[in-house]
Amino acid sequence: MSNERIKIPALFSKIMDAETAASFIEDNMVVGASGFTKAGDSKVVLPAFAERARQEKIKITLMTGASLGHDTDGKLAAAGALKKRMPFQVDRVLRQKINAGEVLFIDQHLSESAELLHNKNLPSVDIAVIEAAGIERDGSLIPTTSVGNSATFAALAKRVIVEINTAVPLSIFGIHDIYQAEDYPHRNVIPIVAAENKIGRRTIPLDPEKIVGIVFTDIKDSPADVAEPDTKTTAIAHHILRFFENEVKMGHLTERLLPIQAGIGKVANAVLTGFKNSSFYDLTMFSEVLQDSTFDLIDAGKLSVASASSITVSESCYNRVFGNLQNYRDKIVLRPQNISNTPGLIRRLGIIAINTAIEFDIYGNVNSTHISGTHIMNGIGGSGDFARNAYLSIFVTQAASKNNTISHALPMVSHVDHTEHDVDIIVTDVGLADLRGLAPRERAQVIIDNCVHPDYREQLQSYFDRAKERGGHTPHILEEAFSWHVNLKNKGTMMLEPVESPADLLGGLA
Repeated sequence: MSNERIKIPALFSKIMDAETAASFIEDNMVVGASGFTKAGDSKVVLPAFAERARQEKIKITLMTGASLGHDTDGKLAAAGALKKRMPFQVDRVLRQKINAGEVLFIDQHLSESAELLHNKNLPSVDIAVIEAAGIERDGSLIPTTSVGNSATFAALAKRVIVEINTAVPLSIFGIHDIYQAEDYPHRNVIPIVAAENKIGRRTIPLDPEKIVGIVFTDIKDSPADVAEPDTKTTAIAHHILRFFENEVKMGHLTERLLPIQAGIGKVANAVLTGFKNSSFYDLTMFSEVLQDSTFDLIDAGKLSVASASSITVSESCYNRVFGNLQNYRDKIVLRPQNISNTPGLIRRLGIIAINTAIEFDIYGNVNSTHISGTHIMNGIGGSGDFARNAYLSIFVTQAASKNNTISHALPMVSHVDHTEHDVDIIVTDVGLADLRGLAPRERAQVIIDNCVHPDYREQLQSYFDRAKERGGHTPHILEEAFSWHVNLKNKGTMMLEPVESPADLLGGLA
C-alpha cells in the first residue's frame, strides 16, 4: 500500500500514527488544515490533537477551507483546543463556544483567506495537516474530495503532515485543477473563460522536505445531510424556475442559462432538483460545492459540467460517484477556493448565484449569518463572493417559521452581510421580488407585496407607510426598526400588539 500511495521511498520513514503526528502541533501555533464543507478534511490527526488538548493546556489558531466533518470542530472546541478559528464553521458545540466568547471567530469571505496569507496580512502557518490520496514522485499531493485552501497551506506552511486516505481511489487523479495566481504586484489574468476550463496542474505542489509525518487513514468524508424538498422549498424552487422561464421569454437568457452557483442545503437542493423536469438543458455550474443534486442533474443529462472546490454528498451518492468515477471525471472540476470563488471570474462568467438568507428587510438588505444580530450561525461562506459579482444575485428563505412566530421579512435586518446593492432577487415560499432597477421605496413595496407571509404583511405595510411620512430616500422609523426582534425576545413572537407610542416598543431594550 505504501508503494502504491507514496512514490518517494525516502518518505516511508515518516509514516506514523495519528497521536505521534499530532505531537508536532504546539501551543499557540497557527495550523492550516484541509477540508471544505466536510470534504477532504483531517480524519485522525486533528481529532488526536483534540484528545491531547483534554490533558494539556494547549490552544491553536485553526484555518481551514470551510467546515470540517466528523464533529472535529466540536471535539476541538469541547477540549478547549481552539484560540481562534477561521473562516467558516457549522458545528453546534463550536458555535456555542464562539457565541460565549470562548473561541474567537473570523467570519471571512472564502475567497480571501488564501489571499490574506499570501499577502502576509495573517500570521504565517506553522504546520499544515492535509488529506491526500497519494504523494507523487515530485512530492506533490493528489487531493481527495476537496481542494479548499490546501494548495496555499502546502506552499506557505513551515511543516506539513499528510493524511493519506485509502478510502479515496487513486482514480481521482486528474479531476483537480490546481492553479495559484501570482503574488501582487505581478498577478496575471486568470485564463478561465468557461466552467470546464482547466488551466493548472493535477496535483498540489509540495516540497517533500517539509513533510514531518504521514498518517494512513481509510475513513470516508462525513456524509451530507440531504433533506427531501418540502412544501416550502418546493414553492421556492417553483418561483425561481418560473422566473428563469420568463427571462428566457424576454430574451435575457437562453434555455442553457448561465453558469449556476448554489449554496448548500435543502433549498439549493430543491432548486437544482427542479431543473430535472424543466425545459432547461446543457446547464453548467461554477460553484463552491458539488452536491447530490449536481450528480442527479449530470445523470439526467441536464448538466454538462460542474466546477467547484469540493464534493459534499450523501453516503449513497458518494458510493455512486466513486464507484463509477469514469462516468463523471470529464464533467467535474475541483479547484482551490480562491479560484472557484474569485470575484473576477464570477463577473466574467456571468454567474447566477442562489444563496440562503436568515432574514431580509424591506429594502433588500440580507442577513445570512447572525441570529438577532448577535449570535453567529455558520458564517458568510462564499455567498458574498458570489452575490456582489454575479450576473444575478438571488437570495432565498422561507417567509415565516416556528409556527409563524418569526417573520424572515423585517423592517430592518439585525445584521447586514449583503447590502441592498448586492441583492437582485428575493424569493420566499410566498413569492418572488425582482428588485433590479428599483429605487428603495419601490423595492420595499415589491417585497411587501410578493415575499411577506400573509400574517405579517399588514404589519410591515403599516411600518413602511408610517416611515414614508417621515421622509427620506430610505424611510425608516428608527425607534421601531428592531421592535420585531425585541418582541420576539420578550414575548416569543414577532407579531406586535398595537402600541400608543414608539417608546412602548423599546421597553425590551432598557
